[in-house]
Amino acid sequence: MTDTATSMPLLVKVQPPRPAVESARPQPGNAEADAEARRLAAAIARGDEPAFREFYERYQRRLLRLALVLGGGDECLAQDAVQAAFVIAAQRLRAAESAAHLWNWLARVTRQQIAKAWRQRRRDGAVVGVAARSDSAAENQPDSVLEECLDAALLTLPDDDREIVEWFYFDRLSHKEIAERLEATPKAVSSRLERVRTKLRAAIAKTLSHET
Repeated sequence: MTDTATSMPLLVKVQPPRPAVESARPQPGNAEADAEARRLAAAIARGDEPAFREFYERYQRRLLRLALVLGGGDECLAQDAVQAAFVIAAQRLRAAESAAHLWNWLARVTRQQIAKAWRQRRRDGAVVGVAARSDSAAENQPDSVLEECLDAALLTLPDDDREIVEWFYFDRLSHKEIAERLEATPKAVSSRLERVRTKLRAAIAKTLSHET
């Protein structure tokens, strides 16, 4: 991640477990949501740290879902892009006309960060196989389609694999916390997550191929 300096730390409280697959579709716009978006954007522009934390907690989960598909299931790339997007928001976000405008701005910044990372990897000769095909397939898809692609990919996984993905990526549980739930060791959880990552990347690539 290139931009690292910001006065607003990116801290998120651990959220309670959620259903294995939740709807990724944005809620219909309304006056209250639009007013909240305008309030958050204005507060962030003033350097209001509590407002930034609220903003992060509100959008981080959904933005990571989008980034995972844009990044072809590469969780490191997705997480780096999301963190970079929030750093840029802390530095540059000045105003929002509505909730949809705020989301679209944040999603566009994330797309730009993913594209920047892919260009760097191509220069380094590091993009091959599934990741390269997924990147190409996702590039011009609308955000709503990409979010639905992740739901579809998750549904191809066995229930226990889908659950561990939700715990680790979206509920932000550590290997140790997951191990306690599964009555396993952190090392066993790490090995299992690596196997599930491979399945998820393949599922995302397959789902995207059906959308193009």
